Amino acid sequence: TQRIQGEIDGIQAVSQAVDIILNVERFRWQIYQPYSGMQWEGLIGQNPGYVASELQRRITEALTVDDRIKGISDFSYSTSGNTLSASFTVNTVYGSTPSTVEVTVN
Repeated sequence: TQRIQGEIDGIQAVSQAVDIILNVERFRWQIYQPYSGMQWEGLIGQNPGYVASELQRRITEALTVDDRIKGISDFSYSTSGNTLSASFTVNTVYGSTPSTVEVTVN
């Protein structure tokens, strides 16, 4: 029927919010508040060491705007070719949920 229906709450709603925050470039789209989204600009194509340190700070800053998120922990990094993957745990008021992002590095 091409309709969107249903509702989610709790940990599923927070996981959905995390996905949206990490996939919206901060300060780029007027439809979102200035504090919404992740600042990816300046990371792509950089040194993997710089990207890893900045990624942790930027992810924590972007996600902790949501009151349901208590913190981010267990950061781990891996590289494969020109891709740096960061895995981490999002600690929420409903429990913990894993998440992963990837950045193309030099």
